[in-house]
Amino acid sequence: MEPTLTFPAIRGVQAQREYYVAMWSLRLMRQISIFNEDELPPELRAQRILNKARIPEIAGYILDNPSDYVFSALTVSIDSDVIFDPLEGQDKLGILRVPMEAKFIINDGQHRRQAIIEALEQRPELAHETIAVVFFLDIGLERCQQMFADLNRHAIRPSRSLGLLYDHRNQKAKLAKLVILKSEAFREIVDMEKSSLAKRSRKLFTLSAFFNACADLVEGLATGNLTDDAKLARDFWEEVATHFPAWAQVREGRMPASEVREGFIHSHGIALQALGKAGNALLKLHPKDWKKRLSALEKIDWSRTNAKVWEGRALIGGKVSKVTTNVILTTNVIKKALGAPLEEEEARTEKAHGRKAS
Repeated sequence: MEPTLTFPAIRGVQAQREYYVAMWSLRLMRQISIFNEDELPPELRAQRILNKARIPEIAGYILDNPSDYVFSALTVSIDSDVIFDPLEGQDKLGILRVPMEAKFIINDGQHRRQAIIEALEQRPELAHETIAVVFFLDIGLERCQQMFADLNRHAIRPSRSLGLLYDHRNQKAKLAKLVILKSEAFREIVDMEKSSLAKRSRKLFTLSAFFNACADLVEGLATGNLTDDAKLARDFWEEVATHFPAWAQVREGRMPASEVREGFIHSHGIALQALGKAGNALLKLHPKDWKKRLSALEKIDWSRTNAKVWEGRALIGGKVSKVTTNVILTTNVIKKALGAPLEEEEARTEKAHGRKAS
């Protein structure tokens, strides 16, 4: 009898085809023969080429979170006939027998597999843990390619804001969320799910924008104590909010958020991040009396129609731009108003902007 690999499995039917769900120990990731397609031209492959740059990040995720990492199932095609032996009295539970010489093609999960192999080099004790595998019987290249297309067709990456909202490992994300949830000034005007606001949104900012702003604000100031760091950030942002009455009017429903965003730079993510960067410098330079210095924010003309100040800084062709250079140039306007010196990169960017303007 031909030697076989055997797996306890569940048999199912999808699109009138049998498929099987089994558990592989992580050790099997490096013992099973996986067909390597990297040398084939794209039209003859059933999968994208392995992006080796992604492997260390995924392996690091496993190694950094050995007690709570989580992976979804691999999807694998088998290029041979298989035998399914149902257990006595069962129809769907049984033993799947696969010829030892069969090749496996990973339709979804090749980077997870390679990362697991890399992680096992550093943590051999992970070898006995398991991952779910969904097996389909391979009926040719065209079917495999279609499976890859179908599996990825509806895979929509969650918004950055939603990713941050559900991320309980990222300390900076926890800081931003805590500040928002504890702050009356921001709780009702920050969208916690979307990373871009619809024109008629009732919010002014997104969680992803507030995350960037908070991270820049506490850079070099954070103590690592979440409560203390959140209090520092909350004190700063609530004081800033007092100098932008339009934010309160949106929060209280007295002014549409869309109207404020259309009219003013201060109600966009670029301004929020720039305020965080400038605030960081202010807190470092004036730890005792930084609050009273924020009144200078009211002297800035934040109107989007003020093209003399904002075009080429926060605006490109009249549209808000969030690229790094524009964040720096917007920060420079705020720092100048607050009397804070520019850092070397900021001064260099300002000088380049001046040359363009002239």
